[in-house]
Amino acid sequence: MSEVAATSAHGERKIGFWTCTALVIGNVIGMGIFVLPASLAPYGFNALIGWVIVLAGCLVLARVFSQLAQALPEVGGPYGYISHTLGDLTAYLALWAYWVSVWLTNSALAAGVVGYLVVVFPPLGALPPMWFAQGLLWALVVVNLCGVRSSGGMQILTTALKLLPMLAIALLGGWLLLTSPASYTAHLPATPITLGSITAASTIALFAMIGIESASVPAARVDNPARTIPRATMVGAILTAAIYIIVSAVPLLLIRQQELADTSAPFALLMDRYAVAGSGRWLALFVAVSGLGALNGWTLLVGELTCTMAGNGVLPTVLARYNRQGTPVVALLVTGALASAMIAMSYSKSLVSAFTFLTRVGTAASLPLYLCCGLALAVLWRRRHAGCATRRTMVIAGTCVLFVVFAFVGTGREPFLYALGLAAAGLPLYALMRLRRRSAPASGALPP
Repeated sequence: MSEVAATSAHGERKIGFWTCTALVIGNVIGMGIFVLPASLAPYGFNALIGWVIVLAGCLVLARVFSQLAQALPEVGGPYGYISHTLGDLTAYLALWAYWVSVWLTNSALAAGVVGYLVVVFPPLGALPPMWFAQGLLWALVVVNLCGVRSSGGMQILTTALKLLPMLAIALLGGWLLLTSPASYTAHLPATPITLGSITAASTIALFAMIGIESASVPAARVDNPARTIPRATMVGAILTAAIYIIVSAVPLLLIRQQELADTSAPFALLMDRYAVAGSGRWLALFVAVSGLGALNGWTLLVGELTCTMAGNGVLPTVLARYNRQGTPVVALLVTGALASAMIAMSYSKSLVSAFTFLTRVGTAASLPLYLCCGLALAVLWRRRHAGCATRRTMVIAGTCVLFVVFAFVGTGREPFLYALGLAAAGLPLYALMRLRRRSAPASGALPP
């Protein structure tokens, strides 16, 4: 216990506001946004309304995580928020499903990055795609093994790079609005606005917003978490919301609806048509960078999440140990191996179907965490906890719960059953760890 606590206190392991903000933006803006305008094109203006609903809901989620970080800065992140309010079992089930979803996401990102790198550098196509994906996954594990500052520095760099194509789309849209405003009204989407279409579009858009909680997951390693996490979460969420609205609206208004729906690279199509011909290929490089940045960020988070759960006695204790550099070596190696195994299994499908399957399951498994954190804030309000006793807190918590229920309904029956199955799969391990804790001499829990 003392060794773990000592390493937890090392200044080398602390991360600050900019790294936390980069985690939020970098993990939310992964690879989905680069194809999402095409996925949402059939819904026309319903897609923009859906985006407004989803982004408003995600800002509420960001506010929930911010308030929980301020109210419970010492508990080590989402596991502590839920266990202190809803109990250990609820915390375990929510975090277990989320934990599985994170290393599933890593395997999906590694597979997706391979596809884009081959487009930019065709000679890489000679490499076996499964082993190429495995190499990328383990390269990012190695980066994280070098310490949280190394992975944090890479996160800031890749986040800055991935925002460049978003900026290019925004500038192109602004330039056309000034020089050729008629382009925006030449072929407006004709799809009628209906409640069903709005709900369907909202569900698709939600897939691209997973990760809003990223600053709070490594709370034990954040410098001044009560101040840093709320600021980073809200700033990251607001910037991401603004980026998504702009880069979704510009292609929808400038490209014919059916043509946009049929393309697999909407940003490339937009740049080729209105900017420089051939620039679309290089956009694929930034897609790959975006995927690598998200893979780095999620690798960092899954290591910290594993340590937190092990420190709370629901995963084997060895996973809670840090080395002298403040790196959770065992946790990173174990979760890397799990993601690696999933990559091997997913390549029995095509690249696209593997990526789609993994992201759908990962998204569904993330929702219980959001639901439980909303309920945790409601419990703090009911207990009149300091800073959470206002009516606004209850409104935020209630809105969060309603939004997650809406999301569950929108995702459909199959992903919902996947989420339930993932949660239930962790029950035998929870029971085993409880028995071991009861039979072992009382020695105190490891810190997260």
